[in-house]
Amino acid sequence: MSPNARQPAILVVEDNPVDIDLMQRAFERRYLTNPLEIARDGEEALACLKRWESGEQDPPAVILLDIKLPKISGLEVLRAVRAHPEFGRIPVVMLTSSSEDRDIHTAYDAGANSYIVKPVDFTKFMEVAEHVELYWCLLNQHPR
Repeated sequence: MSPNARQPAILVVEDNPVDIDLMQRAFERRYLTNPLEIARDGEEALACLKRWESGEQDPPAVILLDIKLPKISGLEVLRAVRAHPEFGRIPVVMLTSSSEDRDIHTAYDAGANSYIVKPVDFTKFMEVAEHVELYWCLLNQHPR
């Protein structure tokens, strides 16, 4: 990628403003280069699919997806992404406060690539941000 090329975004689907702020600050403090795009509920996340289809917006490198969202659940969003013929391979990392086995199993059964329980501590949140970008945006090879 040329130095002038725009890095693909990280789509964060999260309804909690405190968690959104934590993620934004964590990514900024680590000087990570992928921009964050925010969808505040499942409906906004599904609207992103339409923008990707139309070419209005580039698809993200990875989606960070909460399970418990207003309007449309994170699991429904995950299923919709996986069912899409063009964008079904976008990596989806469940980033949620739920550590319930049922949620973990359901997320993987629906096609999640990874499942991370949100850290409460800001320093740990920064580590998660760094690992997400390093692995999913830089090291991971995306299908073309």
